[in-house]
Amino acid sequence: MSLKSFAARIFAKNIARKTAKWAGEPIKSQEKVFQYLIRKAQNTKFGIDHNFKQIADHSEFVKQVPIRDYEALREYVEQAVAGNENVLWPGKPIYFAKTSGTTSGAKYIPITSESIKEQVLASRNAILNYIHETGNAGFVDGKWIFLQGSPELDEHNGIKVGRLSGISAHYVPNYLQKNRLPSWETNCIEDWETKVEKIVNETINEDMTLIAGIPSWVQMYFEKLKSRSNKNISTLFKNFNLFIYGGVNYEPYRAKFEELMGRRVDSIELFPASEGFFAYQNSQKESGMLLLLNSGIFYEFVKADEFFEDHPKRLTIGEVDLDINYVMIISTNAGLWGYNLGDTIRFISTNPYKVVVTGRIKHFISAFGEHVIAKEVEEAMQRAVELCDASINEFTVAPQITPEKDELPYHEWFIEFEKKPADMTKFIDILDETLQEQNSYYFDLIEGKILQRLKITTIKKGGFQEFMKSIGKLGGQNKVQRLSNDRSVADKLVAQKE
Repeated sequence: MSLKSFAARIFAKNIARKTAKWAGEPIKSQEKVFQYLIRKAQNTKFGIDHNFKQIADHSEFVKQVPIRDYEALREYVEQAVAGNENVLWPGKPIYFAKTSGTTSGAKYIPITSESIKEQVLASRNAILNYIHETGNAGFVDGKWIFLQGSPELDEHNGIKVGRLSGISAHYVPNYLQKNRLPSWETNCIEDWETKVEKIVNETINEDMTLIAGIPSWVQMYFEKLKSRSNKNISTLFKNFNLFIYGGVNYEPYRAKFEELMGRRVDSIELFPASEGFFAYQNSQKESGMLLLLNSGIFYEFVKADEFFEDHPKRLTIGEVDLDINYVMIISTNAGLWGYNLGDTIRFISTNPYKVVVTGRIKHFISAFGEHVIAKEVEEAMQRAVELCDASINEFTVAPQITPEKDELPYHEWFIEFEKKPADMTKFIDILDETLQEQNSYYFDLIEGKILQRLKITTIKKGGFQEFMKSIGKLGGQNKVQRLSNDRSVADKLVAQKE
């Protein structure tokens, strides 16, 4: 055992003890965060406008601070972007994470010195928790890669602007600098295909032990490595034993990954966003991610099926129940207040509080009142792949409201197969039946002959990558929208069908 791995185990034990303490006092942890946030921001423009000095508890906060999405908060953000101080949080943000909004153009998410510190600590603690639970620390001696956006940042009114992954690249601790790949120059390449080729060049002969990124883009990297070396990944990188991912559900990709890797590799799921780092997988034995309750974020939860009512009830951590789909609302030490992140989650444990991401409140199919969510289509896909010995590269789902001739409407699944099922009819049956089992509204629509069973449109190899390239979202932190309530994605994908 190296000195570095020995030190990592000791450090991991200390972090695990601290994690257990706040996780064991969830309500107290969240109340402490709430009081700190309100007190700290009471003299900001937002705090003055919303009477923070009069807010003593959550009920008063609900009266003073409505739920907002980015558009509703934009007037404050734009003042901060203009260089004004003390708008949403004391002083100025030190960064803006620039993201491409689908309906509102570019978004500028403020990042403060407090919030970036919590992001970095959460990433670190996820790895240390894994070391403490498994005792596996040998990977700290090898090379690591995080497939991410360019770390080059612009500057606007004295504030650095860039993608979150690029901002995070500036916070790799000194003791890991020698472990990190690719080179800074390669990481700064904007064109994703060129970048991946360069990354393959720099890593193919290295001792890669940890690889991280969104599964679809890591898969692209693995495929290029395998094509270049004619070896599977575990043969090429004999000490590769930890895969870290976030942004999408890994399970639909797992079969293809294990084929590329040649064996199963431990994985850690993360739940980060420009707005904050919310949770990480804290067990290799259990599903779900530990919700971070002491990291500068105060959480509220609204039942998804009540969210669009005039005054939906906003619950705190002590009021949630298991197995209910909630919209997650955040207030943060970056100055986001009552902010609708857009993500939906479900609690699978309250001791400690652990969540799974179920989708996006705006990303669902309810063209006929079925309200199908990402979790449901992903679980249906996982089951069909497993039972039919198939594997996929990517998929998305959309409604077909105006079918040809006298057909009933249906859900259309656009799937890029790596390995097609031998029996496509069986595959479709399993998809549809699993979706019916999970969603009673969908079941009723099928039974009532309002909808016909789903149909599959097969996408050619590389078709999803071509689609993402065509809309300027190839690589980095970009991911394919899993499902939508219209044909905006589907109509563009038709050009990529087999």
